[in-house]
Amino acid sequence: MRKHLKIIEDNKASKGIRLANYIIDIIALMIINFFLSLISILLYNITSNSFFFYFYNNNSFLWEYMMGTLIASMYYFVWEHFSGGKTLGKLITNTKAVSIDGTSPTTTQILYRSLCRAVPFNALSFFGQNGWHDSWTETRVINIRKYNEAINAKMEIDAIGVKEIA
Repeated sequence: MRKHLKIIEDNKASKGIRLANYIIDIIALMIINFFLSLISILLYNITSNSFFFYFYNNNSFLWEYMMGTLIASMYYFVWEHFSGGKTLGKLITNTKAVSIDGTSPTTTQILYRSLCRAVPFNALSFFGQNGWHDSWTETRVINIRKYNEAINAKMEIDAIGVKEIA
């Protein structure tokens, strides 16, 4: 059980910023899917092997949902794992995912965050207090600037009365 820090809750990104993150990441995923479709069509045209065409473009709702979920999960996992809790949307809006105890999310937390997005209606869970993929993984998305200001203010308060060494 992780210690739940108040400073994390006080500096959570707003719902508007979270929506902006979502829209930016969805646009990035659309671009990725567009290029994957082009590659599969190109491979089909070069090889005449229908596997390449139907693997990515078979018009089955279930298959497209599974492929979309797989690609989105990989996108979120790779971004958040290798950029310290940030996706493209979070980089643009200056936010990041952190554990509720203020540490960087573990690889397991990032993996679960990524997989939780496959749950239908996950995006609608943000009409509540926290989204499901935040609550289930004990993570939060914070505004980096506000969080750093709060940390600095706390450190300055803690430093009152401490003798400086020249």
